[in-house]
Amino acid sequence: MTETIAVFIPIIGIIITGLVIVTWVYFRSKEKQMMIEKGMSYEQMVEFLKTKKSPYTMLKIGIVLIFFGFGLGIGLLIEEATMIGQWIPFLIFVFTGAGFVTAFYVADKLDKRDKMNIQ
Repeated sequence: MTETIAVFIPIIGIIITGLVIVTWVYFRSKEKQMMIEKGMSYEQMVEFLKTKKSPYTMLKIGIVLIFFGFGLGIGLLIEEATMIGQWIPFLIFVFTGAGFVTAFYVADKLDKRDKMNIQ
């Protein structure tokens, strides 16, 4: 039974990946079609579709990974001391969530500082 399920895991993974790509392409083309129907010129469409890169993406990823590592490390230490294995996933989720919140506030603060320096 386990071998049968194991065979389907890569198949399902490939199908889901394909569905995500097809859905992304479909909605991207619908977006362009709606812009054409509104009468936007090519230059306006290119400007509208440009994605603005956040300069703090790597900082956010780093903060989240640091908090993930803290959660994993502290979870392993507590599990070793108490012999209760549920601490590891609990603390990984808690610290990763705290990392996302911290990364958001740090990036928000830096964005505000950059906007103040521009003006």
